[in-house]
Amino acid sequence: MVQPIPDHPAPQQIIIQNKSGGSILWRIVAAIGWIGVLFCVPIILGQAISSANYYNTTEGVSEKYFSGDKSADDKIAIISITGVIMQGEGYIRKQIDLVREDKDVKAVVVRVNSPGGTVTGSDYILHHLKKLKEERDIPLVVSMGAMATSGGYYVAMAVEDEPDSIFAEPTTTTGSIGVIIPHYNIAGLMQEYHVEDDSIMSHPRKQMLAMTRELSPENREILQEYVNQAFTRFKDIVKEGRPKFAADPEKLDVLATGEIFTANQALDSGLVDQIGFIEEAIDRAAELGNLDTKKTRVVTYEQPVSLFDLGLAQSEAMNWDKLLEMSAPKAYYISSYLPPVMSSFRLGAN
Repeated sequence: MVQPIPDHPAPQQIIIQNKSGGSILWRIVAAIGWIGVLFCVPIILGQAISSANYYNTTEGVSEKYFSGDKSADDKIAIISITGVIMQGEGYIRKQIDLVREDKDVKAVVVRVNSPGGTVTGSDYILHHLKKLKEERDIPLVVSMGAMATSGGYYVAMAVEDEPDSIFAEPTTTTGSIGVIIPHYNIAGLMQEYHVEDDSIMSHPRKQMLAMTRELSPENREILQEYVNQAFTRFKDIVKEGRPKFAADPEKLDVLATGEIFTANQALDSGLVDQIGFIEEAIDRAAELGNLDTKKTRVVTYEQPVSLFDLGLAQSEAMNWDKLLEMSAPKAYYISSYLPPVMSSFRLGAN
C-alpha cells in the first residue's frame, strides 16, 4: 500500500553542539577578570580616600544649620571653643579653617564655654582667630556660655577694639585673669615612708619643679619671673581687646588677680560689653556685617565622635605618655586647682 504524502514536511531538529573546551576557557577568563576588578577597586578607593584625607584639613568636621534662613547664601558662622584648651590644634582649628575657606561666611560668633588651659594653646587659638578676622575682613563677636575664664577669656580678646562685641549670659562666670605653674610637694610623705629621689641630672634646676623636693627660694624666684612674663602678656592681650584698660592700666591690675566674676560684675568693670544670650550676639554680628538676620543662615560645626574614638580616649587616658605629659611643667591660663590632671580628659580638650 502506498503511504500518503504529508501536506507539511516534518520539522527539522537543530542540534547545538556545546564546545565545552571553549566555554570553560571563557569562564576562566571572566573569573580572572572579576577577581582583578574586585582586587583593584579597593586599591583605587583606598588611594582616593588617602588623597582626599591628605588634602582635607577638616577631618570630618561638618556644617550644621543653627538658625535663620536655611536657603540663604550669606552665613554667620559659630565657632565653638569648649572644654579645656590644651594644644590648640584639633576641633577648634578645623572650624577656623572651614570658615576661612567658606566665602559665604560674612560674620563670626565665637562661642566660648571654657575654663581656659595652657598658655601656648590659648595663645595659638587667639592668633588664628585674629588671623581669620584679618584675612577675611569680617566682624567677630564673642558669646560667653557658662564659663569663659582665664584662657577662655584670653581667646575672647580676638574681638580686639570692636565696640559692643563681647556678650555674657546672665549666669556666665568669667575673669580669672592670671597664670599658674602647678607644683605639689610630697617630700614630707616620701621622708615618712623612707623613699628617696635619687635622680641623676645635668643640673639641679632640671628638677626644680619635681614633687619629690621642696622648691628652693632661688628656683621659686626663677619660676616667678617666668610667670610674671606670661602674666604681662596676658594683660597686654586684654588691653588690645579692652582699650579702656590700655588707657588706665591700674583698673586692669585691680581685676587681674585670678578672681572670678559674675556677668554683672564683669559688665560693671568693663570686662564684657553686654548681658545677652547667643541670639543677641548673632544679631550684633549681623549688624556689624550689614546682614539681614532674616535672610542669613547661621551655622555651627560639629565633629562626630564614634565608639572607636571613645574607646581610644579611654585607653589613652592612663597610658604612660599621658602620665608623662601631665607631669611636664606647664604654665596655665586656667581656672582650676588641678590643671595637670585635666589634660588627661582628651574629649574635653581642644
